[in-house]
Amino acid sequence: MGIFDFLKRDQNPKRMKKRNYGGARGGRLFGDFIGSSFSADSELRYNLEVLRNRSRELVRDNEFAKRYINLIKTNVVGDKGFHLQVKARNDDGSLDRPGNAIIENAWKSWGRLGNPTVDGRMSWLDCQKYAIEALARDGEVFIKKLSGKRYKDNFSLQLVEADMIDEKKNEVLENGNQVRMGVELDTYHKPVAYYVLTSHPGDRHYNKTQGQKHIRVPADEMIHIFMPTRTHMTRGEPFMVSVISTLKMLGAYREAEIIAARIGASKMGMLTTPNSDDFMGDDLHDGHMPLIDVEPGTFHQLPAGYDMKMFDPDHPNTGFAEFESAMLRGVASGLNVSYAALSSDLSSVNYSSIRQGALDERDGYKSLQEFMVQHFAEVIFKDWLSSAMDFGTIPIPTSKFDKFYDNTSFRGRGWNWIDPLKEINAAVVGLQNGIMSHQDVAAHYGRDVEETFSQINRDKEMANQFNLSMAFEPFGQKFPAEPEVTGGDDDGEV
Repeated sequence: MGIFDFLKRDQNPKRMKKRNYGGARGGRLFGDFIGSSFSADSELRYNLEVLRNRSRELVRDNEFAKRYINLIKTNVVGDKGFHLQVKARNDDGSLDRPGNAIIENAWKSWGRLGNPTVDGRMSWLDCQKYAIEALARDGEVFIKKLSGKRYKDNFSLQLVEADMIDEKKNEVLENGNQVRMGVELDTYHKPVAYYVLTSHPGDRHYNKTQGQKHIRVPADEMIHIFMPTRTHMTRGEPFMVSVISTLKMLGAYREAEIIAARIGASKMGMLTTPNSDDFMGDDLHDGHMPLIDVEPGTFHQLPAGYDMKMFDPDHPNTGFAEFESAMLRGVASGLNVSYAALSSDLSSVNYSSIRQGALDERDGYKSLQEFMVQHFAEVIFKDWLSSAMDFGTIPIPTSKFDKFYDNTSFRGRGWNWIDPLKEINAAVVGLQNGIMSHQDVAAHYGRDVEETFSQINRDKEMANQFNLSMAFEPFGQKFPAEPEVTGGDDDGEV
């Protein structure tokens, strides 16, 4: 051994393992912790249908899963949906108000009930609510774009359930493209086409066709919306994927507790005898088990040798509520919503906790709003505007398409603060100090400053028409009213 050998790196494999990450350790405690090295598509290929079906069943039967879907629809879409605002400008920089109004009114007309979808059953608001619900429940949304003179503005939508895109179709085509779970991809993993079944695979009671056939729909005719969690992910997974097992087990536990509490309230008893003598009783159950009819305030004398054994389970369990709350807190974290909103339990919250929870939750809803605007609303609006201009529905030439499309935006719903007075005062201070604009304040409530100013101006004009004086002036510094001197005696009385 050399004199400086102790400075050399230790190459003992057993000692090297101990220096690695603790999360990668093996042994008895980590024996069942085996991570997957499969690609995203390989993991989804055999699990997508099961995950989707279980997520749907939870939404149907589990009150907390249903509550989550309602929270998503209410907070992402709301009661008005995404509002279109067109702010195209003329060459001199002024707003093209007539052109903007034409497009906004035509879009509103197309979105009325019966126009947006080929079946005539939905409005634009209904389409938005369906899209966000399907995205959260199924993990993805498929919408086919159709054109034809029978549709308003020569444009319509066909909503396609995720089951119709056959996830069992996986192959390599002769041109080198791959079909993964019903989606044809090129060498860059870009969607080229979708293989849509001619009938729903689960429509067994009405579909009598033998076998399933596919229709190849080019990718430019299909809108596929999902939130990829890994690169090269072809299909989407339900939002509830991380809490499916917990919600299922919690639902079964609640059912067991309810049954146990019902049994505990029944106070059942059994008759026993050491010599097994026959006892006729008042009635027979299943033809051989004797029963005794019991009424409140009555006592029965048992035959000689008989004894009564009571069955008195200890339910409801006092620890049930605490255990359920602990489980729901984990579920709420997995769904990125607050515990109070998911469980409707406000018994243990205060102003500070509910404020912080609401802020975090709303940030998540805002992210979903922006995602739906980019991947859903703007995509459909672009195709509608192009179709309406080409078809001549709106009196604007197609050469002006970029002018209007590039200057449009969709605005989602806003939220009121927990303490409205504090919120308004904070906005006033922000405006006075120049750190906020009127657009910032209006956008917080899901409105546009131009729309707000126009409404205030219309209110003033209407007040003048009725010869009314408005009791407020919304802008400008407020000063206390000065007394008006009307004259008086020499002693200064006014």
